[in-house]
Amino acid sequence: MESQVANILNVRTYLLDQIKDFSVEQLNKIPDGFNNNIIWNLGHLTSAMQGLCYKRSGLKPAVEEQYVEPFIPGSKPEKYYNEEDVNAIKELLLSSPLKLQDDYQRGIFQEYTTVTTRYNVTLSNIDEAIDFVLFHEGLHAGYVMAMRKLV
Repeated sequence: MESQVANILNVRTYLLDQIKDFSVEQLNKIPDGFNNNIIWNLGHLTSAMQGLCYKRSGLKPAVEEQYVEPFIPGSKPEKYYNEEDVNAIKELLLSSPLKLQDDYQRGIFQEYTTVTTRYNVTLSNIDEAIDFVLFHEGLHAGYVMAMRKLV
């Protein structure tokens, strides 16, 4: 579990480094051919972790709902994210995996409602969910890397 969280943090730190000089406007720009933007993808990483790990375990998300619901799978940016929003999303990107690790070590993940993802991967417990989060991180890292060349 600790190595998975370390890898999640490595990907997220890498992404933040790749966009560190981007303006709020650049982070909000939806490039041609895409239906979302860089900041939505960053928010989605936190939101997806909350859904896959906490909600499927019958638990309340560990982050405020305003950073979960707008970024769920199938959603797209509904608003312009200002500098305060961007900073909060970036902070959650790094703090939420550490909270997940702490909660895991405290043993709060007792149940899990099995789900088959859109990628035809079946998740039956928290460990499988955390492993899937790593795949999901890589997928959205690819989207961010493509978008950063277009904004």
